Amino acid sequence: MNETLSIYRATKIDSREVSTLVGELLHEIMNRIGIVAFNFDLEETTQRLEDFIINEKNFVFVAKDKTTDELIGFVTVYEGYALYAEGAFGTMAELYVRSAYRSRGIGKILVRSVKEFGNERSWKRLEVTTPPLPEFDATLAFYEREKFEISGGRKLKVLI
Repeated sequence: MNETLSIYRATKIDSREVSTLVGELLHEIMNRIGIVAFNFDLEETTQRLEDFIINEKNFVFVAKDKTTDELIGFVTVYEGYALYAEGAFGTMAELYVRSAYRSRGIGKILVRSVKEFGNERSWKRLEVTTPPLPEFDATLAFYEREKFEISGGRKLKVLI
């Protein structure tokens, strides 16, 4: 698969196709947990992603199948700053590979691309929050294989 795979940093041109994958990711999570946890509108997400990419609020890396010329996966990451993290660090907000392409090392390659990018930006660490457990235990196992360690706590939110 790797010889037919292209990994690159997304541009504004990729926004609609990546946004379609975002919709697939969010619907997969909601279907598995049985809760409508996200609002998704393709047009709004596409516009938001264009802004994120243009203004470097998010950095997006995509996996493209060269034989079909379609995007089959992506990862988004944003830069943050915290005292506990000793300065700049990255947070992966979304990582998704279409189910037909899973277990082929594509997620691993996308994470490696983010790690290399983080090294270039002198990040001290890379963080990620998994979707709900136990429904996504396999996702947690994937991150642990990629050397992520549980750092405690839970992700919480409040709408403002």
